[in-house]
Amino acid sequence: MGFSKPEATHPLRLSLCEIEYSSGKQILSINLKLFLTDVNEAIVFDPYSKELAFCQPNEPAKANKMLMEYVNQFFYVKANGKKVELKIKRKKLSGEGENTALWVYFDYRHPAPLSSLEIKNAVFTDLFFDQNNIVYVHVNGKNKSMMLNKKTPVHKLKF
Repeated sequence: MGFSKPEATHPLRLSLCEIEYSSGKQILSINLKLFLTDVNEAIVFDPYSKELAFCQPNEPAKANKMLMEYVNQFFYVKANGKKVELKIKRKKLSGEGENTALWVYFDYRHPAPLSSLEIKNAVFTDLFFDQNNIVYVHVNGKNKSMMLNKKTPVHKLKF
């Protein structure tokens, strides 16, 4: 009688989002850190798929489009009530094996003073009941952190 080895998965269902704004630079920077296996599971329904090959020389042209179609369903930032248009500035991979993460960087020019932010981060809550999404916000030297999930996907901040 043989025993099959259970597939190893990263232990926590987490994503990380960092949002930074400085009125001096007038740029709203949004960085998402997503486990690559979760990204593949969400987009092509196979956590170990090599089909999208993010940040690899053989990354297909459709990879960014597919990533953004998924992200735009479950993630947004509104600055002063206006939805920020997310365009990928760059991507990178970090970590290895099950802990490989895909970092996605967005920059948005925001010349008006920032009076409010509304953040929705429900990435992967369609897949995992225990998904938690940590959000760090840094605005003009003030810091705030929050945990968003399936029950509480949206948070509003006023400055």
